[in-house]
Amino acid sequence: MPKTIEADEILNQATPLQRQHAHEIQPFGHLVRMPIALDEKACIESVEHLNQLLADTMTLRDLYKKHHWQVAGPTFYTLHLLFDKHFEEQSGLVDAIAERIQALGGVSIAMAHDVAETTLIPRPPKGREGVPAQVSRLLHAHEIVLKEARTMARLATDRGDDGTNDLIVSNVIRTGEAQVWFVAEHVVDVPLVRAK
Repeated sequence: MPKTIEADEILNQATPLQRQHAHEIQPFGHLVRMPIALDEKACIESVEHLNQLLADTMTLRDLYKKHHWQVAGPTFYTLHLLFDKHFEEQSGLVDAIAERIQALGGVSIAMAHDVAETTLIPRPPKGREGVPAQVSRLLHAHEIVLKEARTMARLATDRGDDGTNDLIVSNVIRTGEAQVWFVAEHVVDVPLVRAK
């Protein structure tokens, strides 16, 4: 005859275990050796550089979302869509950079307060800015990311870390350059109506 389980026991088994706490399985800044045929020193340096790039890319991504929500004026619709498209592309970069850090055996930066402490990109005001200021802020943030990305790509090559170099050049730099082109065109001094 099958055993009957009492309702309280069933509920206990179905209740999620909440507020669990445990020790970290890998502290931030410590490397787990992965069998990827790459020198440990190269992995440590790449993880450190990639975490800086990750913090700045996350900040740039969030700037795009902030401006997507707060854009105003005659180019509202165009910029609203463009900023959201670039936000999505930056989100993809964030994921790719974080996964590369993990593949190298590191721990990727993840929480907003850690990103805010780490980023090189100046913090925007909490309030709403006009389009010229938004565009200028985005272009400056891109310039910071692209400058550090170029340096990091060269260093990765020097360390023999082709995977990190490829990620930075093929994804971060190429995406950033294309986004700069699209955003910069919105501040070119071309009148809306005038023909010669």
